[in-house]
Amino acid sequence: MSPIHDFATWVPVLRLLWESNAETLAEGGRVAGRIGSGSWSLPLRRRSPRTGRPARAEDMRAEFDAVDRVRDALAESGADGVAFALRVDPAGRATLDLFGPGGAAEPGIGGPYPGDLLLVEGALAAPWRKPPDPVPDAVPAPTADPGLLERTLRAALPDTPGATEEEIAAAEARLGTVLPDELKAVYRVTRACWDDWKDDPETADRVFEAVDCELLALDHLYLADATSRPARWEFAAMEAAVTGPDDRVQGVVGSPGWIVFGDNGGGDRIAVDLTPGPRGYAGQIIMIGHEENIGAELLADSLTDWVGGRRREERRNRRDRATPAVAYVNRSALPDVETAADPLLEVLSIGVRDDEPVSLAPVVGLPRLRTLSAYAGTLADPLEIAGLTALEFLELGPEDWRTLLDAGAVPRGLLAAAIMVRYQPDLPPVVDLANEILGLFGRPPIPRTVREGDLGAEA
Repeated sequence: MSPIHDFATWVPVLRLLWESNAETLAEGGRVAGRIGSGSWSLPLRRRSPRTGRPARAEDMRAEFDAVDRVRDALAESGADGVAFALRVDPAGRATLDLFGPGGAAEPGIGGPYPGDLLLVEGALAAPWRKPPDPVPDAVPAPTADPGLLERTLRAALPDTPGATEEEIAAAEARLGTVLPDELKAVYRVTRACWDDWKDDPETADRVFEAVDCELLALDHLYLADATSRPARWEFAAMEAAVTGPDDRVQGVVGSPGWIVFGDNGGGDRIAVDLTPGPRGYAGQIIMIGHEENIGAELLADSLTDWVGGRRREERRNRRDRATPAVAYVNRSALPDVETAADPLLEVLSIGVRDDEPVSLAPVVGLPRLRTLSAYAGTLADPLEIAGLTALEFLELGPEDWRTLLDAGAVPRGLLAAAIMVRYQPDLPPVVDLANEILGLFGRPPIPRTVREGDLGAEA
């Protein structure tokens, strides 16, 4: 038996849960949580530290030790995490339901409930399947000047070792693309190898100041295509890859023409863009934000401008990028589905509203509508979903999923799905529902293992 499925492995955690949730468990209820290799979520009532001193690790020592016991078993089993539900009678007889690891469901975020249900192996959301548009007529900015750029950097970095032509050619062969002349100019001045200045932090600082970013070593350059920017389906499906006629940067997830050469020190990547938008320049400098899934921000028209301090002051937030392709219907956004209906609509999210449940009739038959996410109780008739023939991702509450399943009306063109849980419903029925959806598509279920044991005297 796998150690993660051994009841004894869980006893310290279960006793803590019994103590913290005595009333709920005494009434026949269940508590649930999840323990993973890097984090855990447990419904525990933690003691406050004594007045006048901050919380200390010792205050949670019993929890840490109990969780570590489970995490050691996870490591021995080669698993990333496991969700569980616990029921305990007044005498301490416990029933422990363990869910996973395995199956075709991603773990949920911050709790025990299933996350994305992967209905087709390896399927990606539409924006991740969209390559950048070809730009055969794109030209460098008038300010792009490799010679000036190289002279400027040599004046600032007279003693740093530069890359040889052979090293630059090797980088091009590894990437499968020709580096733009401006980027070659940078690496001819400095190859940005840590071994060159590991004992000389002042040189490292001068390189940062000269190029205004943490410059990647030549052999660490990479292409920021869509695979370099993975996202969970529940987030990826809510995006739309849209590029407007006046955009300088294409609104795609990634591009083989985005050559990443630096970092801003906060996790955002700096890249040369060889596949610009309709009004952009080949070789412009962009920032790929680590908090966003799609698109990039224009920083400068050229590397010469970037190093010379001539920056673009344009700052675009998500509201600036609103398009008819993505619509949110809720009390603070669009008022109704009729307003959202548009031939370009790809993503429809229906959230908390003050009015009556909505009909999907206005969007039935729209050719591009591939994502629907709807809060529980917001749909007047969930069976109208059958008219959304292009759906790839569907997120509903348990009751609406039950309506579709009972009517045999789950769209069979789905690539992924999600169950939207609110107010902490009982975990096992949610897992059963997830497995029923997975079963429709011939996908492996979330494994369930039941263990029973005695936790001792009443807590």
